[in-house]
Amino acid sequence: MGKTTGFLEWNREPAPKRDKTERVGDSREFVLPLAPEATHRQAGRCMDCGVPFCQQGCPLGNPIPDFNEAVYRGRWRAAFMALSGTNNFPEFTGRLCPAPCEAACVLNIDQAPVSIEQMEKEISERAFAEGWVRAKPPASRTGKRVAVVGSGPAGLAAAAQLNQAGHTVTVYERDDRPGGLLRYGIPDFKLEKWVLDRRLALLEEEGVEFRTGVDVGREPGFRALREEYDAVLLAMGARRARELEVPGRELSGVVQAMEYLEQQNRVVAGLAGREPRLDAAGKRVMILGGGDTGSDCLGTALRQGAASVTQVELMPMPPQERGEDNPWPRWPVVFRTSSSQEEGGAREFGLMTKRLEGTEGQLQRLHAVRVELRREEGSAPKLVEVPGTEVVYEVDLLVLAMGFTGPETSGLVEELGVELSPRGIVRVDGRHATSAEGVYAAGDASRGASLIVWAIADGREAAREMDAWLSRRLSSLPTKGRDCTFG
Repeated sequence: MGKTTGFLEWNREPAPKRDKTERVGDSREFVLPLAPEATHRQAGRCMDCGVPFCQQGCPLGNPIPDFNEAVYRGRWRAAFMALSGTNNFPEFTGRLCPAPCEAACVLNIDQAPVSIEQMEKEISERAFAEGWVRAKPPASRTGKRVAVVGSGPAGLAAAAQLNQAGHTVTVYERDDRPGGLLRYGIPDFKLEKWVLDRRLALLEEEGVEFRTGVDVGREPGFRALREEYDAVLLAMGARRARELEVPGRELSGVVQAMEYLEQQNRVVAGLAGREPRLDAAGKRVMILGGGDTGSDCLGTALRQGAASVTQVELMPMPPQERGEDNPWPRWPVVFRTSSSQEEGGAREFGLMTKRLEGTEGQLQRLHAVRVELRREEGSAPKLVEVPGTEVVYEVDLLVLAMGFTGPETSGLVEELGVELSPRGIVRVDGRHATSAEGVYAAGDASRGASLIVWAIADGREAAREMDAWLSRRLSSLPTKGRDCTFG
């Protein structure tokens, strides 16, 4: 694929970015397009590896060698047809996916992998610019009605596929605008919302109906929804945040990450209400959580003009290179620096919060202790406090970005009889079906907090299973990475 010796002749070229000092002054996307000649070279690096581990590493089964070959040959429309056959929203994954495909790339054994994520973005934006992305309403309707609860990537992918199968789809979203965490959880500097609105407009043109400002669990209720529709898909995400259970948690100045990010996204969109703003300007900010959500909070705090920002990870610092117990093509557990971490702030590892302290109800200090990971033979590794390593930080704003424990499931069990797993997520079988007939689940609601690419993959697979159940025959919708026509 690509040029046979391209990976030997050309190095990986990261996409250009706006200067750090410039981009922290606004909320616009900072990753710029590749130059045409650079795109040609990067696609040409895709080697004739024989077994495309990248395609196996991608939850969607994207035909990565095929679209890289097409781009290298200048056949952009063919590249788009190949990519869109397995991925409903390459403009999202090309901006937001951590690229497990690149981790599985054969070049990643001893070189820098092919720039797959950036190639998805280049292909999708070229397709929109050329007018190849058009609304395609189904030729006929089946008469079946489906409700999708949640308009994040899983719900949107399922809605798109079910609509193409001819079913009438209504998507319910409790926020005032559709998009789920794509709308209010992802900062604009990673995904400007015109990109989302562009796709939503196409879905509406194809016949998908969006009903916003509807909290289904309260009104009309899950039972009433199931009685009204032929099938229901639960795709409400996993927004139940993990809590910090230490003395002082009740102090003002301690907020959950989603609360912080959502308000900032509303401010950027000009939708902020009258409630007091969670503004980091001039404040000493600490973020508990070293993952993507914590990184998004870091970038947001820097753009708000924080006096200082420190991102804290409970676990020890990862190694610079793969360990012997972490071989290719597994996901590499190594030290990484996100785009927000490039922009500024400090990072701490192996630090456990013990208590919070404040005056007159306002947070002022965080007390912590160093921890290390110890492994004892015959038992699982565990974190152990290191004596004499207590430390105190002066803090004005503490953002909790410690992950999510599952979906908000109030009413599901009582009204639908849906079973939950011990983790508190919706239990599904191999067909994404719940224990309630005609009720399915996809994405974080049934998987737990995960990646956008997994959400899209789950949504597509759930739609295929729902279509088969509704029509009482094999579905015509494509399976993962298969049954897709390339132009």
